[in-house]
Amino acid sequence: MSRTLYLECTSGISGDMFVAALLGLGAKRQVLEQALHSLPVQGFSTKISQVEKSGIMAWDFAVQLEPEYENHDHDMEYLHGTFGKEKQTHQEAKHFHRGLTEIYEILDKTELSENARETAKRIFSVLAKAEGRVHGVPEEKVHFHEVGAIDSIVDITAAAVCLDNLSITKVIVPGLTEGQGTVRCQHGILPIPVPAVAAIVAEYEIPLRIAEVQGEFVTPTGAAIVAAIRTDGQLPKQFRIQRIGIGAGKRTYESPGILRAMLIEEEIKAEEDVIYKLETNIDDCSGEVLGYVMERLLEAGARDVHYMPVYMKKNRPAYQLNVICTKEKIRDLEQIIFEETTTIGIRCQRMERSVLQREVQTVMTEFGEAQVKVCTIGDKRYFYPEYESVRKICESQGKSYNEIYQMIQRACQ
Repeated sequence: MSRTLYLECTSGISGDMFVAALLGLGAKRQVLEQALHSLPVQGFSTKISQVEKSGIMAWDFAVQLEPEYENHDHDMEYLHGTFGKEKQTHQEAKHFHRGLTEIYEILDKTELSENARETAKRIFSVLAKAEGRVHGVPEEKVHFHEVGAIDSIVDITAAAVCLDNLSITKVIVPGLTEGQGTVRCQHGILPIPVPAVAAIVAEYEIPLRIAEVQGEFVTPTGAAIVAAIRTDGQLPKQFRIQRIGIGAGKRTYESPGILRAMLIEEEIKAEEDVIYKLETNIDDCSGEVLGYVMERLLEAGARDVHYMPVYMKKNRPAYQLNVICTKEKIRDLEQIIFEETTTIGIRCQRMERSVLQREVQTVMTEFGEAQVKVCTIGDKRYFYPEYESVRKICESQGKSYNEIYQMIQRACQ
């Protein structure tokens, strides 16, 4: 069964916010904890809880690091403060630098489903490629804290596990909202969005809006998750919300600091239909050619073909050719028009239409069988005898068209 996830990233996105939002949607905690327990890395524990964020109850997923692995990712004084570099220097001296190959080896040793493992690898690949571009090295040569940090490994693994557990098949993310200003990281003080985030949204053409608020809302891990799983940027015109999950961010900014995730189901009106019209003006083809073109187009699957007399430039009398068809027939029918006429251009228009519920039935008359199109409007039914059936009976019985047409209608009623 198809399941669609919509991410509302108006307050940004990070790895822990994403995991928390999916837990709020119903991802199984036991499955997540078992997968994280199988990670062959040390120095962390996780905590899942509910917290109040901007007056809203939200889920919180916290990766708690032992002191020697701490990176101060949620330390507002470190990120935006003005103190010295002692804490930063201490952090760098204690940090592990893992590359993409080592990360893949770690994931291969975990108790993840194949789908979850491939999703996690895809997220790490996006992140490594972006950091590689920033630092000027190939993604497989990247060895730095953004990829190798324990909290990144846990967040990304958890994100892939929860996504797989919810059986998500489609992910809609219209865009990301980022703050402005600067933020302190392992490489010093950098502008927001940080280079890795800017590289990801550029590479994957993710729309980005800069809010009038100071702070880093989108982390490299959050941007990489979106880039790796996003399948669409457009919400359906109408949809039903099946479930809502809200994930809390750890940082405190003026923005709410939440990620809202929704499981949605698109609503499609049964009466709606879409058709395409091919149109071209022709002033230098004979009637015989145009008649032959119509026959070919109908035989090739056109729903309808018709000509209209028009006047073109230099007061030339001409014909406008109109072809009604389905989307899958467009290329074949265009090829016929180009081959058989002198036109050098065809206009194509997508058209929504309203159609009646209809079916073709066979009815028995006093002169034999006849095909009838039956249309329904509300609780009323209308009967329209098919032309070929009427013509066949007319020829065999020597009757007028109107007489046979009405006779078939009476048989239907």
